[in-house]
Amino acid sequence: MLKLILNTYKSSFSGLSRETWLLSIVMMFNRCGSMAVPFMGLYVTQSLHRTEMDAGLIITLFGVGSILGSATGGKLTDIIGFRPVQILSSIIGGLLFIVFSTITHFSTLCILAVVISFFSEAFRPANFTAVAHYAKTDTITRSYSLNRLAVNIGWSVGISMAGIIASINYKLLFIVEGSVSILVGIAIMALLPKVQDFRKKAKENRINMVIIKPWQDAFYVKFILLTTLFITCAFLMFRVVPVFFKEEWHIDEFAIGIIIGLNGAIIALFEMIMINKIEKKRSPMFFIIIGSIFFAVSYLLLSAPIIFHIITAVLTIVTFTIGEMFVLPFINTVVISRSNEHNRGLYAAGYTLSWSCAQVIGPFGGFFIARHMGYNWLWFGLACVLLVCAYGFSLLDKKQQKAILEAN
Repeated sequence: MLKLILNTYKSSFSGLSRETWLLSIVMMFNRCGSMAVPFMGLYVTQSLHRTEMDAGLIITLFGVGSILGSATGGKLTDIIGFRPVQILSSIIGGLLFIVFSTITHFSTLCILAVVISFFSEAFRPANFTAVAHYAKTDTITRSYSLNRLAVNIGWSVGISMAGIIASINYKLLFIVEGSVSILVGIAIMALLPKVQDFRKKAKENRINMVIIKPWQDAFYVKFILLTTLFITCAFLMFRVVPVFFKEEWHIDEFAIGIIIGLNGAIIALFEMIMINKIEKKRSPMFFIIIGSIFFAVSYLLLSAPIIFHIITAVLTIVTFTIGEMFVLPFINTVVISRSNEHNRGLYAAGYTLSWSCAQVIGPFGGFFIARHMGYNWLWFGLACVLLVCAYGFSLLDKKQQKAILEAN
């Protein structure tokens, strides 16, 4: 049995390029340092002693900056390359996080939130493009899964550490995150090879080729709109739910960090194996639909009349994580399948913009509904919207399959 398990892990990780492994290691440290934003709502309410609406506002402003950063980062990735974009965004974003820790004036914090998230989010489309560039042809989904594995190992360790750090001093979260981000930028500069003549080739391609823009791809536009709605709902698990755990279920920061950290630990242990077993058995859209249903169930658990709050919180995160393992790797696959090396930055920007929009709409809207209607109405509403998303993905998949059959 042990040999079978080891062979399964070995086959899941075999055949990936050296650069893919290096990029994933760098990403692990990047996410290990990404500990401040999930605790931003608690920082504003518990440390600055401001209202839930103020917490929603500052998280929303992070989203506003991230929209601008995603769009700019995607465009710059296609012009100057993913490597310099990742380096600059990491180092500048890290320095700004350290500055953030020294400010207490709320209006200034709001401005800094926009600027910090601009640089932090510019990293995402560049990183998304880098994974595709370094991956071998038949390992795209597994390369993204390895990247997510690294992200979630880092996330699991980082969020658990964040709970401990937050229980000591909230401001230290921003100092640690900023320092790690700077180190990540330096590591990318030192470890990942340069792409030779990227600017020259990009310029030649723009002159000699007709390059399709994402907004000209009808399927992609519909897919991203559905994905944006889906991620907006999913995003609240790491923004509003921690505040709910603290204020309604009276779970302390340390326990919240451990519970949410289960998300990354489960993904680290099981996602690569699962992807290796299922990726070729059904279409990516099938797994996205299944995952959406799991997400809906996870929110319904939060409104269940159960008094064992710790157990329910753990069950919620586990159910959510199962859904995440089905959805996110295959969303990456769909996005990459619609793009090529000449427009991948823009396609990646379209996807990361969906995350940015989720940051703007989700937390503020979530806190608003929770404050005026109650958390149970919020959880029920999110579950309904996620089921609608599952249905929308199903319709989109049927149309795509029909178009393929007609083309043949």
